[in-house]
Amino acid sequence: MSKTHDVLNQPPPLVNFNLYTTDLVLMEAVKREGASWAEEKLKKFGALMGSAEVIDWGRVANENKPILHTHDRFGNRIDQVEFHPAWHELMKLSMEYGIHTSPWSDPKSGAHVARAAVMMLDGENEYGHGCPISMTYAVVPALRKQPNVFKQWEKNLFTNTYDPRFLPHSQKKGVLMGMAMTEKQGGSDVRANTTQAVPIGKNGPGEEYLLTGHKWFCSAPMNDAFLTLAQAPGGLSCFLLPRFKPDGTKNNFFIQRLKDKLGNRSNASSEIELENAWAQMVGEEGRGVPTIIEMANHTRLDCVIGSTAMARQAIIQAIHHCNHREAFGKKLVEQSLMKNVLADLSIESEAMTVLMMRLARAYDYRGTESSLELPFRRIATAISKYWICKRAPTVVGEALECLGGGGYVEESILPRLYRDTPLNSIWEGSGNVICLDVLRALKKEEGTLQALMTEINLGVGSDKRLDIFVEKLSAELKNPADIEIRARHLVEQIGLALQGSLLVRFSSQEVADAFCASRLDNRSGHTFGTLPASTDFSKIIRQSFEF
Repeated sequence: MSKTHDVLNQPPPLVNFNLYTTDLVLMEAVKREGASWAEEKLKKFGALMGSAEVIDWGRVANENKPILHTHDRFGNRIDQVEFHPAWHELMKLSMEYGIHTSPWSDPKSGAHVARAAVMMLDGENEYGHGCPISMTYAVVPALRKQPNVFKQWEKNLFTNTYDPRFLPHSQKKGVLMGMAMTEKQGGSDVRANTTQAVPIGKNGPGEEYLLTGHKWFCSAPMNDAFLTLAQAPGGLSCFLLPRFKPDGTKNNFFIQRLKDKLGNRSNASSEIELENAWAQMVGEEGRGVPTIIEMANHTRLDCVIGSTAMARQAIIQAIHHCNHREAFGKKLVEQSLMKNVLADLSIESEAMTVLMMRLARAYDYRGTESSLELPFRRIATAISKYWICKRAPTVVGEALECLGGGGYVEESILPRLYRDTPLNSIWEGSGNVICLDVLRALKKEEGTLQALMTEINLGVGSDKRLDIFVEKLSAELKNPADIEIRARHLVEQIGLALQGSLLVRFSSQEVADAFCASRLDNRSGHTFGTLPASTDFSKIIRQSFEF
């Protein structure tokens, strides 16, 4: 080839590195929040997630979308989804490391913290396959409310074996769970659901019903069973709906089509029809929403983890590129304005990580901690879900721009991350739903406001800007006027106060100072890269990622 085709001034591929050991913020949070015992496991998994082979699995799984087969070649209805082998490799690895149920199967101290760290590393590599993993994790506390039903599934739920075969669960080595709540006419208003549940014999918890109706979103339809809602004689109730009936025949669960989605392309999301589909009631009749809310809360935690993961991956891609690319006589990472952008993104990633990991610790509550830990978990889940999931697409978009045109092409991971990040703001309650949920909890659930302010106030006294910000927030929380209209602004302010409190306590002086100056003191602009000139940009970037 001609010399004009020599490749110059291009960064090497970011492969074969350890996602865990290059993330000092995550490593410190794992120890601080009580999961130091998982260190070796995280190092091993971090190396796998940063390997060229596993990175390529993520690429291939997204380039080869799932295929729906409603019928076999003879005309028999089969309702099966075919996935690329790369998807199965990712699923196998995630289950091998227990991301689907490890805090339940081995409930030691710090189990949810360790699991959050492993899932973050997993999500940095490929987020789509995390959907069935997340729903399986989240279904356990809800399913445990019906012991006779849970007992039928417990053994296979708590194995670390991935078994994708389309068989009754009793014939499998491992199972996965899903959820199907929303309907065409209802969306977030699940009480508007029209699916009907008719008892086969007796009414009530644990009993058998036949469900007829439709579900507008059923994610991962090849999972083995799904929590769903339907109108029973006593009102909206929760049910476990398996793909196979007790006699071993296929349940009347018909996949109508797969959704053609903006992102999350490796994962199958579907519309389904139910026609006298066999199911068992979980929880009390007429109490379907309170029963299934346990699952929703745990999937909201995973939305926070996933958004933090994808933002982190975008930022390290940007830092890696700028560490190698030169322009105007020096590396991009040495250019003043680029340093501002990268440092600002690094601060955002650190703020996400420390809040996400503190939230994960709240899920390890065992009754021996502060009595405020449970109400804190309740309110902080919703606040974090809103704020972190809203920030992630903006973070990824800015990181993509750091690569210029190269970040806009599919060969980089950035376009995939950019498509995937908006999902978490929608999944398990879009922005307005979450903000109204925060208001409801603050008003009606005892101890919630106290728990929230107790956590925030742990950082008060460390930085005057945080102190003033918290004082203003307290006044806003006490003002009932137009509170629903102000809900988004209020939740945003709470999220910033939580992050600020954590950063002044646990992060470096440089990061805490820059966060308070730019986020709490209104000394920055409305985009990333507007930190004060006094910021130690280089130190913040090096602390974020130095490979």
